[in-house]
Amino acid sequence: MAASHFDAMLQQLLALPQESEWVEFKENMAAPQEIGEYISALANAATLQGKPYGYLVWGITNTDYRVVGTGFKPRRAKKGNEELEPWLRRLLSPSISFTFHEFIYQEKPIVLLEIPASTYQPVRFSGEEYCRIGSAKKKLRDYPETERQLWAAFRHQSFEEGVALAQLASDEILDLIDYPSTFKLLGHRLPDNRKDILTRLAQEHIIIARDSDHFDITNLGAILFSQNLTQFPTLGRKAIRTIFYAGTNRTQTIREQLGVRGYAVEFAGRMSYIMTKCHEMNILARHYGRKHRFIRHLPFVS
Repeated sequence: MAASHFDAMLQQLLALPQESEWVEFKENMAAPQEIGEYISALANAATLQGKPYGYLVWGITNTDYRVVGTGFKPRRAKKGNEELEPWLRRLLSPSISFTFHEFIYQEKPIVLLEIPASTYQPVRFSGEEYCRIGSAKKKLRDYPETERQLWAAFRHQSFEEGVALAQLASDEILDLIDYPSTFKLLGHRLPDNRKDILTRLAQEHIIIARDSDHFDITNLGAILFSQNLTQFPTLGRKAIRTIFYAGTNRTQTIREQLGVRGYAVEFAGRMSYIMTKCHEMNILARHYGRKHRFIRHLPFVS
């Protein structure tokens, strides 16, 4: 993401009237255990507040939102002999794709930790579930009513309506979504201007409008129509994978290819690739007098 994206994101967080349950500002807090607990608390709080992400931001005072900068360097931090990030991931359950972003804002170093909202079950750290009560981090088990509300929120979640990337400018939306192919596949004429393109994408639930020039991309939009699924941290591993096997037991792989585009925009090209390779392999099999069976396996949206 461009630096301007993080500048805009930070400005929106600083514009909040008070420190909310899904955002926490710190100056130089670097205790690994505390960071892990905040990841759990903010992930669960984001779900309760209907937000796609929670945020932990270093370099901002939590009383008057002054930009003071931070000396915290997440990629240099360690817990014992283990680097901070893999240590945190090892103790989080279920696994979530949190991301540290380091950038300069108003000539001061800022670290922004972007934490996906919990889905289907509370996020735990080191075996404990945390939540936010007001602006305080607490153990979820000590607040049974909040725990009931969180589980109720999970029951209303669907994968397709979830957010793959949040708070994107219109330029970023049009870079990430293959919108010409999207309109063609949906049988719609491509609009003549950006505003109408974005409006139609929102009507099709591919994006969600947050304000006049900021949008979220839904899981549905990303998984079907993205230019590159690896640009979506929570979806990169769901890319289309084509495998040719020798025999029927899937023990010997002949060829494997991993796609990057969304399923809908990738499908026609992928089918053409499969048919071409099957044809080539059948010619080889006939040439050498052997019969092979090739199995095509494509992933599905879970």
